[in-house]
Formats: sequence, structure tokens, C-alpha cells
Amino acid sequence: MADMIMITDSLGDYLRARRALVSPADAGLQPTGRRRVPGLRREEVAELVGLSTDYYVRLEQGRADRPSDEVLNALSRALRLGSAERAHLYDLARPPRRTTATATVTARGETLRHALSQVVQAIPTTPAVIMNDRNDVLAWNHLAAALIADFPKLAPRERNMARRIFLDPHAHRVHLDWDEAARTTVGMLRMAAGRQPHDPELVRLIGELSLGSPTFRTLWASHHVHEKTHGPKRFGHPVVGDITLHYETFQAPGAAHHLLVIYTAPPGSPAEEALNFLGSLTTPGTATRTHREKRAETS
Repeated sequence: MADMIMITDSLGDYLRARRALVSPADAGLQPTGRRRVPGLRREEVAELVGLSTDYYVRLEQGRADRPSDEVLNALSRALRLGSAERAHLYDLARPPRRTTATATVTARGETLRHALSQVVQAIPTTPAVIMNDRNDVLAWNHLAAALIADFPKLAPRERNMARRIFLDPHAHRVHLDWDEAARTTVGMLRMAAGRQPHDPELVRLIGELSLGSPTFRTLWASHHVHEKTHGPKRFGHPVVGDITLHYETFQAPGAAHHLLVIYTAPPGSPAEEALNFLGSLTTPGTATRTHREKRAETS
């Protein structure tokens, strides 16, 4: 089943999914006749891009030659693609060849430079993790373990944020905006599948999630893509309660598939106070009172 899912992640499927999201009015076209499908027709996309309908049909059917940059750029404009969607279009149009090496690699991106792990652990006052494009958490500091998941106690395969979001029954309590977290996580895996369609660990992960989560299957079928960059993130914690942080994402130098994610709180905010208290609880010998009790004493 996993291999079947990966095969459907093709250029033709993506083009069909994206044109279904663009109305003729959005594209500056005058709708004509009764429409049997949502969005743009094939001939309308071909007209917008400046291609023959026959060539565009062959593109969707996977029978066309390697499309040029000019064609891909025109498709990006016609289908109103953002930067992440455009990058995914290019990945699908220029897939890497399957070789013996790509077929046998089972731990791509797992090896993390020791210095990078030290960098994460040296961040003292705010949660930080390093993850790969499969959403495996490869390194974390004490605050990330206290807020997000107890990573040291998890088996390596369970230190995967996609598995935790879709298969952990407690995920909704940790990720308060669970619907958004689920959608963006699937979008990240879609982009990873476009870049590395022959990664066997990614194939297995997508198959496992598809079997275990109807929501994942629905989201995967939408062909949504997402590049993790920055934004707000709300967590729920049994000690400090609800906490809203802001994350920024950085690509690790010399490690194309490793992302450093740092979560911060505005200075002087309740979120910063909550992080400070949570951090104090990770130090041996500190009090075990809840954050709410501490705040009540000072109010």
C-alpha cells in the first residue's frame, strides 16, 4: 500500500489537484458552458500557459518530455502557486533517478553532527529541536523535552512528530491547533516525498500513517504542500497550561535535510514566565508546584 501511495505523488496528479483549486474568474477567464469538474479545464490551463492542449494533456498523463523552466514558470503563474508549491512542482517535474544507493539507504539524514546536537542543548531558556524532513526529531534541549514530548524516554522511531500528531491519542492535548498542525505536517511530508521519492523510510512512514489515520489519508489526497518557516504555535501542558510561542526555522549548515526549530516567547509575557517555570522544574531539587499555584501566590 505504501508504494502505491508514493506512486500517486506524480506531476500529473499534482497538476490536476492544483488546477481544481483555480476558478476561471481567478485566472481572468470568462466561464463558458456547463462545467463537469471544479476549477480550470485542461484546455484553459494550456491557453494560459501558451501550450497546445495536446502537450498539456501529455504532461498530466506523464507522457511528455522533461518540461522546460519556461513551461514550469508559466504553470506556476497560471495555477497561482506560492513558493513552496512552485518548488514542489519542480521536484515532481525533475525527479531523481532511482539507483541502487537510493534503494538501499534506510537512514538518510539520521546522522547528526555532534556539534549541532551541542548547539541545541546549549540553548538554555527556550525549546529547540533539530528535525529532518521526515519529521524525525534528531536532537532536543531540556525545555523541548519538557514541553513537547519526553524524547529521551521514546524509542528512536517514536521521536517522529508526524507519528505523534496522527497516531498518539494525546496529541490534541499537546498541539492545541491540531487541525493546522496536521495539515502542515502532511504538507511537509509531501514536499519531502517530492524531493526524495525513493526514500524507503519515508515510504514506510507514509504507509503507516495512511493505514492508521483516516485524517492523514484525506489530507494526503489533497496534495497540499508546506515549507516549515516561522509562525505561532500553541501548546498545552499539564503543569503550565496553555502556552503560545513563536517558532523560527533554520536550515543547518552543510545538512540540507536538517532543520533547527527554535520556539520563543515575547519578553515579559505570560509565555516567557511559563517557560521559565517549566525550565526550573527540569533542575533537580526544584519545587513541584504547578505554574498556576505559583502565579496565584504572587497575584
